[in-house]
Amino acid sequence: MKAIWHAMVAGLMVILAAPAMAERYRDRDVEMIPVSQLDLERYLGKWYEIARFPNRFEKGCEGVTAEYALRDDGKISVLNTCRIGAPDGEVKTADGQAKVVGPGKLSVTFVPWLPFARGDYWVLHVDEDYTLAVVGAPRGTTGWILARSPSISDEARATAEEVLRRNGYDPARLRDVRH
Repeated sequence: MKAIWHAMVAGLMVILAAPAMAERYRDRDVEMIPVSQLDLERYLGKWYEIARFPNRFEKGCEGVTAEYALRDDGKISVLNTCRIGAPDGEVKTADGQAKVVGPGKLSVTFVPWLPFARGDYWVLHVDEDYTLAVVGAPRGTTGWILARSPSISDEARATAEEVLRRNGYDPARLRDVRH
């Protein structure tokens, strides 16, 4: 029993320390500004991950998609799909949930029974047609360019990178996702 307790405490310490140990991709002295209005109904659905800042939970992932749907309780279901190593690699999924916590701000968890295991998910930009989105987090440990299709134009990429830059991110550190 004592060994189990020690293992649980050690695991909890790793979970708590992980955000502090994660690499940061943005200058946190720069104010991060989410969109002032997000039409959640239009945002729901499937998004392709075009590029991301490297993070531990997507290591080796290609062909990444995120699907959002409204739940009966008003929260948002999140289904992230990753293909290991290649666009046609083994499929891994992660089920989570999100809730709106402010204009353009969501709080996401993939471990709902741990109240402190939530991550900030701020929508920094969404185009008029809801086909391109830029997402980040105040801590600067995560950030994504998302689109409704697996590829985007050079113009859309430039727009997304400029949004990241304005919010303190270094777009040169993005990693493109193969589809």
